Amino acid sequence: MYTFVFLWTPALSPNDEEIPHGFIFATFMLASMLGSSLASRLMARSSPRVESYMQIVFVISSVSFMLPIITNFLVAPSKVKGGRISFAGCLQLLGFCTFEACVGIFWPSIMKMRSQYIPEEARSTIMNFFRIPLNIFVCIVLYNVNAFPITVMFGMCSIFLFVASILQRRLMAISDKPKMESWTAMTERDPEAEPLND
Repeated sequence: MYTFVFLWTPALSPNDEEIPHGFIFATFMLASMLGSSLASRLMARSSPRVESYMQIVFVISSVSFMLPIITNFLVAPSKVKGGRISFAGCLQLLGFCTFEACVGIFWPSIMKMRSQYIPEEARSTIMNFFRIPLNIFVCIVLYNVNAFPITVMFGMCSIFLFVASILQRRLMAISDKPKMESWTAMTERDPEAEPLND
């Protein structure tokens, strides 16, 4: 997300097109708000679990970052400097709004997972340790943003989001393991026992 903040403007205006920055940013914020609203509805239910639906959110985010790459190959770039936003730019804008909706789902969901998995007394220390490599990574990316084509940058972000989906699946498997072990132990004592839902 921190990389996306700096990439969306050059992605939508590769030939210095005149794009309505304020309107686009407001649209991003609206998409993020809708995502947060959806997250609150999802978390109010016992099913699906946060660990489960976040896998889908990461995959959708990954696919939305593939749009600049796909449009770069399938839609002929405009040779005219200036002008209005191109058709490829409109497709990318749709993908970026989808990504912002996923960001809106991400923040409340990740807060819930942090409260479940990170002890409260150590939460701020642990999260600050993770911010150090994050900020270093963002600085390295931004320092080298002109060294690579924008499609490479979005491809890298897309790969990282897909890896996040795989890691989210692994977290779900790890969190389910103790529940399955306790259910197995319970069924050994009582074969009529019902499976654990929560």
